[in-house]
Amino acid sequence: MIVALLQARMSSTRLPGKVLADVVGAPMVLRQVERLRRVASIDRLITATSNQASDDPLAETLEAAGVEVFRGSLDDVLGRFAGAVAGLADDDLMLRLTADCPLADPVLIEALIGEHLANGADYSATTLPHRTYPIGLDAEILSVGLLRLMAAEAGDPYEREHVTPFVYRRPERFRLGGLTQAVDESQVRWTVDLPSDLDFVRAVYEALYPAEPAFTSDDIRTLVRGRPDLASLGDLPRI
Repeated sequence: MIVALLQARMSSTRLPGKVLADVVGAPMVLRQVERLRRVASIDRLITATSNQASDDPLAETLEAAGVEVFRGSLDDVLGRFAGAVAGLADDDLMLRLTADCPLADPVLIEALIGEHLANGADYSATTLPHRTYPIGLDAEILSVGLLRLMAAEAGDPYEREHVTPFVYRRPERFRLGGLTQAVDESQVRWTVDLPSDLDFVRAVYEALYPAEPAFTSDDIRTLVRGRPDLASLGDLPRI
């Protein structure tokens, strides 16, 4: 089984409540869920949020939309993830995603899954061996058994908060894999951390979604090349 865990919370320090921000008539997190449901290899999708009252509106929105929700520690995100996969087999795979990436690319996620299965890595990511894809297309995959090992051994607060550093900080212990592309888009922002990022995502959806809800990353690239106003948004250069 491949289970996708979507990490989400309302208490973003830079843009609180962003996961429920409206994007062409629906909360941003549900737009991302919509894209993730196009990944045929994903057998189960769980949103992992906190058990804090601040995340009650998020959990209620997701559950009303038929999205499975697991709630755990706000700060110990690694522990939250381990709780979310309770009951799964050690050899099941966990795909980690974050809910501030509503332009998630189903084709790239499928490619990562395929590469991970083919190369026998312990951990694979779209940011290894170095980032070439836009920030916001990040995805990581590892076994549930490895996730449990991480949760049992990790003591560094940074490794508890950010889930996967325990693995990629130890290349001598774990086999790492990943995907790169020929074009370096590592300075391109397709994530939502800032108000200008949300403006960009809304503009992309407004331009592309009505005609083709399953718009692709190449559709976004083509749009941006023809819209200088979009290229100027955010705090890093865009393509």
